[in-house]
Amino acid sequence: MLRVDGVTKRYGDVLACDRVSFDVGAGELFGFVGGNGAGKTTTMRIVLGVLAPDAGEVRFRGAPVDHAARRRFGYLPEERGLYPRMRVLDQLVYLAELHGADTNAAHRAAEQWVARLGLREHRDTEVQRLSLGNQQRVQLAAALVHDPLLLVLDEPFSGLDPLAVDVLVEVLREQAAAGVPVVFSSHQLDLVERLCDRVGIIKGGRVVAGGTVAQLRAGSGSTLVVDAPAAPAGWAAGLAGVTVLGVHNGQTRLRVAPGTDDQPILAAALATGPVRGFTHQHPSLAELYRDAVGVDSR
Repeated sequence: MLRVDGVTKRYGDVLACDRVSFDVGAGELFGFVGGNGAGKTTTMRIVLGVLAPDAGEVRFRGAPVDHAARRRFGYLPEERGLYPRMRVLDQLVYLAELHGADTNAAHRAAEQWVARLGLREHRDTEVQRLSLGNQQRVQLAAALVHDPLLLVLDEPFSGLDPLAVDVLVEVLREQAAAGVPVVFSSHQLDLVERLCDRVGIIKGGRVVAGGTVAQLRAGSGSTLVVDAPAAPAGWAAGLAGVTVLGVHNGQTRLRVAPGTDDQPILAAALATGPVRGFTHQHPSLAELYRDAVGVDSR
């Protein structure tokens, strides 16, 4: 449903987005991850029409995104985008009406999301008087109150306590189950791994890896933990397809390249003495991210 195709954006000498491309299907949760300044927020702002690209285009349901389509998008910016002196319920009603809802529908939707996100006791409170976590809940409600066709969320879990995180995860899954494409960025890679159907990793304005976590794992190999307490230092050096990640308390952690036969590794370990453990571990998304952006995970 959403297609970002070759989007490029430059600020002077800084190339913020370098031919960024990805697709998000109906009902798909897409995690967009990268370091600070990698280009995530700029890309999201281009999708929403806050910024215009220097090159490339954004399409939704096969057509170039115009004002009418963007009016049906839900957006949560990383920075607060609320009116600080406006009461919570009044603010949500106002924003729903801005997106085209009539007054009665706007009130119903605002009350629904106030209750759903645990804000009922704060419905008549000015936003500036709320904690940062509750302000984030209001920001989430603002992104959802007009029944959006697409959700674009920049660091939606920021400032939320564990219970609020669980509620948001449930809400995002409900939106996806209803067919809404969801794009969100987060530095909490464990949440991205747990929640997303696919992931895009961006570095220096360019998407450097993408796919399901399983696909990313298939291209990275695995980590092998060999518990061989009698093995001397360097016993695994020189083995084909193997990189030594570290040794601790007799356990050697090895990165094994895709397609590498592990039996020669086991034979080399046994040649040094008894082997008490020989376990493959799939890399976490955090490890896959470090590999993709060139950060040593040791």
